[in-house]
Amino acid sequence: MRQFAALYDAIDATTATSEKVAALVAYFHAASAPDAAWAVAFLLGRRPKRLVRAPDLRTWAAQAADVPAWLFEECYAQAGDLAETISLLVPESDANDEQTLAWWVEERLLPLAHMDSDVQRDALLHAWQQLNGTSRFLFNKLLTGAFRVGVSDGLVVRALAQVSGIAAESIAHRLMGQWEPSAAWFTQLVATETTDADWSRPYPFYLAYPLEAELESLGPPDDWQLEWKWDGIRAQLVRRRGRTFLWSRGEELLADRFPEVEASAAWLPDGTVLDGELLAWRDGAPMPFSELQRRIGRKTVGKKLLADVPCHLLVYDCLEADGVDVRDRPMHERRALAESIVSRLPGGASMGLSPVVDVSSWSAARDARERSREMVAEGLMLKRRSSPYGVGRKVGDWWKWKVNPLTVDAVLVYAQAGHGRRAGLFTDYTFAIWDGDALVPFAKAYSGLTDAEIREVDAFVRRNTLEKFGPVRTVKPELVFELAFEGIQRSTRHKSGIAVRFPRMARWRRDKPANEADTLETVKALLTAGHAGE
Repeated sequence: MRQFAALYDAIDATTATSEKVAALVAYFHAASAPDAAWAVAFLLGRRPKRLVRAPDLRTWAAQAADVPAWLFEECYAQAGDLAETISLLVPESDANDEQTLAWWVEERLLPLAHMDSDVQRDALLHAWQQLNGTSRFLFNKLLTGAFRVGVSDGLVVRALAQVSGIAAESIAHRLMGQWEPSAAWFTQLVATETTDADWSRPYPFYLAYPLEAELESLGPPDDWQLEWKWDGIRAQLVRRRGRTFLWSRGEELLADRFPEVEASAAWLPDGTVLDGELLAWRDGAPMPFSELQRRIGRKTVGKKLLADVPCHLLVYDCLEADGVDVRDRPMHERRALAESIVSRLPGGASMGLSPVVDVSSWSAARDARERSREMVAEGLMLKRRSSPYGVGRKVGDWWKWKVNPLTVDAVLVYAQAGHGRRAGLFTDYTFAIWDGDALVPFAKAYSGLTDAEIREVDAFVRRNTLEKFGPVRTVKPELVFELAFEGIQRSTRHKSGIAVRFPRMARWRRDKPANEADTLETVKALLTAGHAGE
């Protein structure tokens, strides 16, 4: 455990990529296979879900620290992180723990999920007495399901590639799909001789960067394939050995959640892997994302929901054909393979080819982008026709070119303190728009302001609080902000009758008084202007 804590401290102490990779390489060279397996899992974000109820954790930690509950809560509000609050308040002992990371996870952490409350309490008090410093902090972070460290998946892959001598692309592929951390699994991960026999495994997804340069800097339009940037769930469909596996970009197996797509995949030849987008789909066109949300997260889908929200896979790319990995072939060749494979599907299949947007000039591309919302799309994708299918994000060959967000001017009405580095500052805001003479809550937003602006708003909240409701403060309705968001739809759960996607603060409208903020009537007009549900 102390070895893993030392790795965490080394990563946390630098912003240099090379130093982070060096720390990872040193750790994987020295760690045992069981420890290395759990370290890979945690570094890639596969942390366990919260194992103990947060109220119980706070109560037991306050008791162990011998402080009243109200004082613990005040400390928590200032620290903004439960794991850090516990680590700081609960006194450390003289214990010198020598147990491994794997032992702490398998023998102390994971068993908590199956204990009753009293046994959990005793186990945690004992753990806090055994662990000190960063080791105890990391135990608490894993305990609360909040473990994060400043390394990307790509850096972990690079380090494992250096340790094993295996190409980074192969390591990334082996890390895809479902696996359980164990000594045997890690040994296979870094083994030079392996059959990679997990035939259900998808390939790592290739991701695009936002387009910031001028279109003309990309060269001739003929060098690029343009597609609609659909607003659904990115997915890979794997068809091998007579079985179908549908994987999300988050490496979650979507078994039985999209049965209509899986049924259509039965027509595909073995040894096929397709990259595409899952969409709610009716009458040959995508439905709003809000409809797809009704299917997301459902382990089983009833007949009524299947009928109300039919789904479809729009295929972008072919990654494997006839059992052969074709990712190194140029984009235009893979597109031809995808067309050939999808053309074999019968009429009415819940799968089709994502159309290419034909343009003869960059001016025509700009015009097409402006039509995105009519297509229930987020914008355009630009893919170099000669590009291979890469791993992760790489600059140069794939770009996403989204339409400008929708905007509304709204009034700050509620504020709540943030967490983490924003603890102690009011950074979480609720905004309202006018419905006649009344302000109706419209959206919540947490991002978009500079640190200086946050401090300025925090001071305003403290000076102009009208009421307190637990951690929430009602403030004088004076500050106006321009909110940007990606889509809007009707909602029966919100007082305003509408809901928006991904709201954030675009700018502080210091030039606008509160009585000039937008009205509910104005915002609802967006619902009928081709903007709903993106």
